[in-house]
Amino acid sequence: MNNHYKRTLVTTALPYANGPVHLGHLAGVYLPADIYVRYKRLQGEDIVHIGGSDEHGVPITITADKEDISPQDVVDRYHSMNLDAFERCGISFDFYGRTSSKGHFRTAQEFFREIDSKDIFVKKKERHFFDPQTKRFLSDRYVTGTCPICGYAEANGDQCEQCGTHLSPRELIDPRSKLSDEVPELRETLHWYFPLGRFQGQLENYVERHTGDWRTNVLNYTATWLKQGLADRAITRDLHWGVPVPIDNDEATGKVLYVWFDAVLGYISFTREWSENRGTPELWREYWQNSDCRIIHFIGKDNVVFHTLMFPAILMAWNEGRNEGVYSLADNVPASEFMNFEGRKFSKSRNYAVYLGEFLDKFPADTLRYTIAMNYPENKDSDFSWQDFQNRTNGELADTLGNFIKRSIDFTNAKFNGEIPYECTEEDWRSLGIDWEDCFDRIEKAYEDFHIRDIASLTMQIARAANRFLTDSEPWKVLKTDPDAAARTMALSVNLCYTLAIAWYPVIPHTANRIYAMLGFSETLDDALKNGSASWDTAKYPQLKRGHNLSEQSEILFRKVEDKDIASELEKIEGLLAEIEKKEAAEKESTRFKPEISFDDFLDVDLRVATVMACERVKKADKLLKLQLKVGSQNRQVLAGIAQSYSPESVIGKNVILVANLAERKIRGELSQGMILAVEGNDGKMNLVEVSGSEINGKNVQ
Repeated sequence: MNNHYKRTLVTTALPYANGPVHLGHLAGVYLPADIYVRYKRLQGEDIVHIGGSDEHGVPITITADKEDISPQDVVDRYHSMNLDAFERCGISFDFYGRTSSKGHFRTAQEFFREIDSKDIFVKKKERHFFDPQTKRFLSDRYVTGTCPICGYAEANGDQCEQCGTHLSPRELIDPRSKLSDEVPELRETLHWYFPLGRFQGQLENYVERHTGDWRTNVLNYTATWLKQGLADRAITRDLHWGVPVPIDNDEATGKVLYVWFDAVLGYISFTREWSENRGTPELWREYWQNSDCRIIHFIGKDNVVFHTLMFPAILMAWNEGRNEGVYSLADNVPASEFMNFEGRKFSKSRNYAVYLGEFLDKFPADTLRYTIAMNYPENKDSDFSWQDFQNRTNGELADTLGNFIKRSIDFTNAKFNGEIPYECTEEDWRSLGIDWEDCFDRIEKAYEDFHIRDIASLTMQIARAANRFLTDSEPWKVLKTDPDAAARTMALSVNLCYTLAIAWYPVIPHTANRIYAMLGFSETLDDALKNGSASWDTAKYPQLKRGHNLSEQSEILFRKVEDKDIASELEKIEGLLAEIEKKEAAEKESTRFKPEISFDDFLDVDLRVATVMACERVKKADKLLKLQLKVGSQNRQVLAGIAQSYSPESVIGKNVILVANLAERKIRGELSQGMILAVEGNDGKMNLVEVSGSEINGKNVQ
């Protein structure tokens, strides 16, 4: 930490409150932040940890529509669920807020008004997809269709989950509304845009100042955007759920702040709410509007540019022309790569995930915290596997750390009446063969550089050294011939237990508190840190004096994970992978093309726009509809296998595409004079290829 900072504000990316958080979220954002914050508290520093739920994303309204409940019902459910999971996992937020709160509305609208008053926003009229059946403009996520890159039939309007390509709704092939499954129309609407390009120079200078301390992935993602040139970015949406645009005129009716603008301001609004809850309503300014405070954003790599470019640009816009109430920009943005699950990316939509709450129902939080810390995806994607979790819990936590603590406490209780039998000196401490100064220097540097994997690994090295010392000293044998030597060994061992309790506190806090209790302290380690009776520095030297009494009870810190404990999880993975592979095979098969034809062959196909004038079911044929079509001056009868997807009355009036020069044939005794084009979706439903426009009946389709 730079010496000129007096305090630190840590923020963590706001998870969407439309589903439970999974281990990928924990690994990328919340655990590394908590480990860092707990370490700083051990150092006695003024640090505040702010988090909360993002409750205005389009995925939330989609979930509400699917379940036929209100968006508020959705966010209430998942906010509580995720906060409970975080608390059980030991994620120690000082405040965990909600973007649906009145306090957040106040802050977000203040920012809009301030920036709008400076004429920074740009207003644009544009054409967006509109669902005429539900009478709603459609956000990107409300439009689905076929990906133009990979052919995936269920791509979203903002991104294809199959190939990862970022899209716009108008790029989709055969777009349709998720609300009604109808083909949407393009209609004109007005929106406010934030001109990121206006701040490109300031942002380049801001990033340049941090080239020596930001992670390479953060700099690379940011540089890519800067190199392309920053464009205007919409900050409003036509939605019924979100922070209303605070303008009292018809232009703003039915519009809310776009979630990318709204959500990052939650860091500020939540800090204000934390401050107000403490009875010090202006204290938040010491963290956001004071150069003495260091601000750190813990995020995943998919959120980098929102925190290195967009959020800073919003703050720059606020600060423009101001002498007071100026916001500070983040000092660091330690973004992680992704943690995968058994070799594949976590996927909520495919239920390929381990959800935090469900994990904690079966296994202790600290076993998870340790395993993730040892596999932290700092520079590249890493992997969580049940086998690795089992091996680390059994071999490192149980056999190394847990074994040493229990042996030390039990032997001292049994042979020395639960009292420290010897006064350890600094010379004794150095005789352990551990270079304590170098050891703690390396751990402290790992904390300051956010090297979470190194933190866990270096701390486990102390546990291994302690275990070797006790095993090699053999006090159970030496006691008979040299009780003083045995007493020295046990005094050193129990003091090592104290050191390990402090050193492990940021990573596995529940275990650290249990060790502290076994050492005979009546208060928790959490309380000891608050009142100053324990700190990071107390771990560096022997603290337990001769005559100190241990607890009479010891406990096994870690139960070993048996094969049967994870058998059901492995079976679940096999089932999920089988389903995913089956779906992927079907998608691959759906894009298998027929033999190549020449361009001249294609030109021989006569495609015409036809209008459905009448329609009825074909008797004794569940899948067939008989359509009467008008094609220019001609009338045609066509049989189509769409009866399970469309009712006869629903297709009347539609403009469809007819293969007009296909030889006629009889189907179920009825004449079919051509073929209309339709696409089969993954759900088996047929979707007519429709066209719109005036005076297009009978026209060629190019």
